[in-house]
Amino acid sequence: MIFYISALVLGLCLSAMGLGIFITMKIFRIPDITTDGTYTLGAAVTAVALTHGWGLPATLLITLLAGAVAGVLTGLVHTRFRIDALLAGILVMTGLYSINLNVLGRSNIPLIEVNTIFDSLGIFSRQVYNELWVGLLFLLLLSGLIAYLLRTDFGIAMRATGSSQSMTRALGINNDRMKITGLAIANALTAVSGFLVAQYQNFTDINMGIGIVLVGLGSVLIGDALINWWGIRNIWLRLLTVMLGCILFQMVLAVALSLGINPNFLKLITAVFVLGIVGIPRVLQRQGA
Repeated sequence: MIFYISALVLGLCLSAMGLGIFITMKIFRIPDITTDGTYTLGAAVTAVALTHGWGLPATLLITLLAGAVAGVLTGLVHTRFRIDALLAGILVMTGLYSINLNVLGRSNIPLIEVNTIFDSLGIFSRQVYNELWVGLLFLLLLSGLIAYLLRTDFGIAMRATGSSQSMTRALGINNDRMKITGLAIANALTAVSGFLVAQYQNFTDINMGIGIVLVGLGSVLIGDALINWWGIRNIWLRLLTVMLGCILFQMVLAVALSLGINPNFLKLITAVFVLGIVGIPRVLQRQGA
């Protein structure tokens, strides 16, 4: 049981990254690969700050700012140099590897003796339940904040920019500025996932972000399939469904491991699961038409 709760907690910690990828992928139609570097950046800043005695509020703030700066860099490369968004993200992600290594000072930093957010906000006697509670708290807070933002005039302008740039340009909206802002918000959210996961696993490693964008993309695809399947229109429920996709992604891995499946096949199982969630409804819909 604890094994599945741990997978659930990890999914909750990664749900902030799912929200960030949802913003770039579904609102702005931008495939942002910066995620790999920003996730590690958030974890690296968290580890260094906490081991140097910084408080959790200050650590969270500097983590958010670091992630936002990385997103701004990707946005500037994309908009100012007119470089494809995919390539811009790859360039910034590659540069972030060296930055993360310099921030850490070595390949990994343990956080064994550090007071984590799960300790500070803990209300239960068992640590695993404190981790679950804090993860749920962040899920509700972040989804609520982003849902509120997307309902404001600014958020509507962001959504309109992703839908029709020619229309927003005619309305006087600066599309480049909107993209940069959206990438900043998305990568700040990704850094929050690094902030949480580093404290959950009690260490930060320079390679922990490699391939994490695939986890985020798979989670968003699962959430998007469920949104279409259930016909969800409310923006807050849509965000919660995307975060549910992150949890389902981790639970699939947990079930596969509990069944004794060779870990070498985990990626294959994950790919087949995502394909089934995304593809089966479309096939059924095509047959019904």
